Amino acid sequence: MLYALLALIFIFAGFLIYTHKVLGGENLSKYDRDAPVTFDVPEKPEGMERLNAYLHEAFGMHGQSATASTGWSSKRERFDAAGLARDFDCEFRRDSFEAGGVTLDGAWTLVEGAKPDKRILYLHGGAMTVGSDISHRALTYNIAKRTGCAVFAANYRLMPENPRQATIDDSRAAYKWILENGPDGPAPAKAIGVSGDSAGGNLSLMVSHWTKKAGIRRPDAVVALSPNTDATASSPSMKKNLHTDLMLTPLLKDVLKLPRTFILWGLRKAMGRNPSHPDTSPIFDDLSDLPPTLLQASASEMLYDDSVRYAAKAKAQGSDVKFQSWNNLPHVWQIFDNYIQEAHHALDEIGAFFKKHGLNGK
Repeated sequence: MLYALLALIFIFAGFLIYTHKVLGGENLSKYDRDAPVTFDVPEKPEGMERLNAYLHEAFGMHGQSATASTGWSSKRERFDAAGLARDFDCEFRRDSFEAGGVTLDGAWTLVEGAKPDKRILYLHGGAMTVGSDISHRALTYNIAKRTGCAVFAANYRLMPENPRQATIDDSRAAYKWILENGPDGPAPAKAIGVSGDSAGGNLSLMVSHWTKKAGIRRPDAVVALSPNTDATASSPSMKKNLHTDLMLTPLLKDVLKLPRTFILWGLRKAMGRNPSHPDTSPIFDDLSDLPPTLLQASASEMLYDDSVRYAAKAKAQGSDVKFQSWNNLPHVWQIFDNYIQEAHHALDEIGAFFKKHGLNGK
């Protein structure tokens, strides 16, 4: 009886070690920083009351838990409706390409005078489950307007209908494609950038890392907006900002109630791979010798420490990574340029960063 009990204890201990060391990855707490925000914002900036009402209606009343297996189509329609509700002074040109036996599509955002050989790949956010080139028109338009580059928003395959690996494969394929193809057809890129928000920020950083490993042309600049860099959900702000993040709380509040062991195994099942794998969690990758990279995040959002830790690790490994933070703003506030002036401030910083590194089409 004693030997059986000891065997069970040994097996359980091994299970916990595997869970937290392999699925959970290295302890990232050494990269925690408590630095002041870069840009101080009043507690209630102009337009925030109206924006909060929108966020409550769009994400609170109609919030979708990450554990849900249905209901994604209606949320996708609501996301696209936000993009279709506005008029933009540009052309959205549909395009498609073949990759690995799959036809992928998206749209070029082209402002007047845009340079077709200076290109930015945009990977939209939406927790890998929602979003499209249509839903994120406000961001692709504003980046195109500020840089004069041709911005291609790729529609990678979404979960849960497709495996997590599909989002990785499609993002890489889209990058390789725009290296050699522009809005007017086949032609090499003179300058190339990558950007994305939230889950798309995760994919943008993954693509940046992958180019170094694959030995193909690397981006001239990378910009990630409120990126998810750690898919193991270990960042302190995941719980600390649970009550200040009106966008992500409905999605993640049920998940975060679970013990960490259950969370990690749930993520392993949902993604079909270890959540700490560098292709899924870019922060666990080698962050040395990265292209010039800009991260932006709000100190009030759940993914804030994902950026803090990534920037700290990248700088410790000698990479040129710039981190800008604001406070009292929602997750991916840059998309809400029709609500708050702070979105334009952040977008101006993004435009200046891209232009500094050769992505200046004007």
